[in-house]
Parts: sequence; C-alpha cells; structure tokens
Amino acid sequence: MLAAALIMGVGCSFQAAVGFGFALLSVPLLTFIDPRFIPGPILLAAVPLCIWSAWRERAAIDRAELGLSLIGMAVGTILGALALQTFSGPSLPKLFGALILFAIALSVAAPAVKVSPAALLLGGGAGGVMGTMVGVHGPPLAIVLQHADPARFRAVMGGYFAVAFLSSVIALWLFGLFGLDDLGRTLIVLPGTFMGMAVGPHLARHVDRRRLRLIVLSISTISALALLLR
Repeated sequence: MLAAALIMGVGCSFQAAVGFGFALLSVPLLTFIDPRFIPGPILLAAVPLCIWSAWRERAAIDRAELGLSLIGMAVGTILGALALQTFSGPSLPKLFGALILFAIALSVAAPAVKVSPAALLLGGGAGGVMGTMVGVHGPPLAIVLQHADPARFRAVMGGYFAVAFLSSVIALWLFGLFGLDDLGRTLIVLPGTFMGMAVGPHLARHVDRRRLRLIVLSISTISALALLLR
C-alpha cells in the first residue's frame, strides 16, 4: 500500500509540475504491484489533482482553448467507441504510436505553428479517440499546446484531463468494470495525489517554455514508443 501510494505520488508530482505525464510514470510500476490499480482507480484518484491544477492556474486558463479541446474530446470519445466496435486488435496501439511520432516530427520541423481552433479540436478529438480505444489521452493535445506558457499549459491540460479521466471512470462503471473493490484501491493511492499537490508547485518553478516543450516532446515520444511496443 505504501509503495503504491508513493508511486502515485511521484507521478502526480510530475503531473502537477508539468501538466501531464503521471500515467507514463505510474502505470508501469503500479502494474507490477497489482494490475487492478489500472485503469479505474488511478484515473479516479487523479481527478482531484487535475481539477486542482486547473483551479490553481485559473488566472492563466484560456476558456476558449479548454472549451474547444473538450468539444473535440467529446466527439472523439464517441467516434472512438464506435470505431472500437469495428476496429480492434493488437495493431491499434501501434497505429496510434506511429501517428504520434509523425505529429512529433511535424512539430519539430515546424516549431512556430500557432494554436488554432482547428488544432485544438483536432488535438482534443484525437485524445478522445485514443483514450477510448487504447487508454492514452494526453499526447495529441499536449503537442498542440507545446509552445504555450507553462501555467496556461497546466491549466488547460488539467481541465481536459479532469473531464477525460472522470468520463472514463463513469464509462467503466456503466459497463460493470468499476466497483467497490476499485474504489478501495482508489483510496489506497489517493495519498499520492495529495503528495503531488504538495510537491508539484515547487517543481513547477523550474519549468519554463523551453523545458516544457522538451518535456512534452520527450513524454510524447516515450508514449508513442510504448504503444508501438505494446
């Protein structure tokens, strides 16, 4: 129990400092302890962190950006659910991994691309599709916002993840895949969430625009490679 909470704490500290990436750090290690922590318990435990991140940076939040990304996510979630009924199998994670790598290559080749309504809808929508089909929400929108001010990035991503994670948990519950046992496991890792809230702001002071872009591209690349090797 202590190890699970500590692992969650490390992942949430990183998430609070940067804006995303907690799952990349927490999921592999928690899987070794007990795979039943994945996905429902850690997603539900991370919701307070995401809401807190958006609230803490509320002065920097762009409501239009958040709204467009959430609209895209809602549409993408529906499309992903429909596509999952037709397309499934081990090739899906590899396809999404390849698409993320392609998007990273484009962002490196054209670093001055500006955030636009179309890009936010596309990034949010791609996150919705990928989150529904393979459990990865963050990289598409993070790549769109990679040049944003760190506070604005954390605020928008926090709001986006709060809705995405809570929607995923509700969907799991509706399909009978989240119950009282999962709620108990949520409570086990929940102290790690509060650890992230306490430690993350101190780490955030060291994250500027240049470091944020480097972290976003690095995490997105690792996520893509993980999908390709899944």
